[in-house]
Amino acid sequence: MRQGARDPVSRPVLVFDSGIGGLSVLRHIRAGDPALDLVYAADHAGFPYGGREAEELLAHVVALLGRLIDAHDPCAVVIACNTVSTLVLPALRARFSVPFIGTVPAIKPAAAQTRSGLITVLATAGTVKRDYTFDLIRDFAPEVAVTLQGSAALVRLAEAKLAGEAVADDAIARELAPCFVDRDGTRTDTLVLACTHFPFLLDEFVRLAPWPVGWIDPAPAIARRVSEVLARGLARGEGTTRYVSTWPPARFPESVDAAGRWQPFPAV
Repeated sequence: MRQGARDPVSRPVLVFDSGIGGLSVLRHIRAGDPALDLVYAADHAGFPYGGREAEELLAHVVALLGRLIDAHDPCAVVIACNTVSTLVLPALRARFSVPFIGTVPAIKPAAAQTRSGLITVLATAGTVKRDYTFDLIRDFAPEVAVTLQGSAALVRLAEAKLAGEAVADDAIARELAPCFVDRDGTRTDTLVLACTHFPFLLDEFVRLAPWPVGWIDPAPAIARRVSEVLARGLARGEGTTRYVSTWPPARFPESVDAAGRWQPFPAV
């Protein structure tokens, strides 16, 4: 431990995402360990990540997380973003000594769960084209037909819903339709939510789906992993949660930040 650093079990867990989708992970971490101090960091100024060039995004995230780590001295960092996790995790682990817990497409459990042999991974455009995602399919779903569906629109719709705005069913249904494959009566039966924004639209997904499927949200597994990394039960925090964003406060509409909880953190 460096001189002046706090005891690891009293330092916060930093949860990072490009926007507020990672709150779906934060709520499971909080439910699993009420004593943890948490810092939620949203890079609203850089949002969305899904369509950005890989090299530029890697450099941006490594630099920003370096500043967040310096500012908050976390005992662990949760990357609550599939796009970042499938691209930047190796560089982060090589650069920083703090443990990193990533969020990657839940292809392994989906392959174990499917009975029809048809699964869909619903993610961002960035995640569905990453080598990491194809490696997961090769390693854990070689006998399964996997449909990869990227959607930037659903990310924005999830952010809009969380901001209190109305989201149109037809816009969601249009993005959801390619996820459902029917091959001579054999249908997709398992759908992976491979973006942390998407659980916030799950009620709409279930209602608008052309037939019932199993939905896999990786957030509970991520929360369990946090507990494992931190040796669950040792946390001595006060159960506080701080919210920081690369947006200045004036950018937040009242519907997003009625309580004034977000604090500015300058973008890189």
